[in-house]
Amino acid sequence: MSAMSIFHQGGFIMYPLFIFSILVWTVALHKFFFLRAFVQEQKKFNDAIARATSGAKFDEELKWALKSAPVLISRPHEILLDDAYSSKEELSDKLHRRLQETNSGLKDNLWILGTIASSAPFVGLFGTVLGIMGSFKAIGESGKSGFSVVAAGISESLIATAAGIIVAVIAVIFYNYFQTRVNRIAQDFRHKVEDVAELIFIARRKG
Repeated sequence: MSAMSIFHQGGFIMYPLFIFSILVWTVALHKFFFLRAFVQEQKKFNDAIARATSGAKFDEELKWALKSAPVLISRPHEILLDDAYSSKEELSDKLHRRLQETNSGLKDNLWILGTIASSAPFVGLFGTVLGIMGSFKAIGESGKSGFSVVAAGISESLIATAAGIIVAVIAVIFYNYFQTRVNRIAQDFRHKVEDVAELIFIARRKG
């Protein structure tokens, strides 16, 4: 039995599940390459900052590094160059808001995986209900209750249920993986920004 024949036996409910599957893989692949690029850009930026610490004008070196950095990296660091804050606590509050923006940017579109993970089983269950209803309809129309009468409806319900579970499981795996990875990246990024903040305070005291 081919995959296409199994797909068609699952009924029309297989089409939204197929769309869910495409969305899951699209979001997962995009998020994988997006996070990998972010980590690479962060490393490049941190290397530039490390070289700048040996220079006499740390602020100027930081501004130069920010020009080529992505927005999610540059915006929190721009706060560090702002002279408008009066205390370290005020700077920490402003920095916290910018770090939340970066964290939200890293988690962008993950809600799609979470939504599909929670809804796909119910979509499959709906297909199960339709398949059982089709079986009862076949019994009513034929006046018989043999397996050959209800086989098509049972087959449809089982395939729909299995498809919903498979899509949900894949979405859950990706969702948990990316949630964990984003949290680790965000935590490392926060620590790096705090280290840069300390370097700026030291540089300004010396200046």
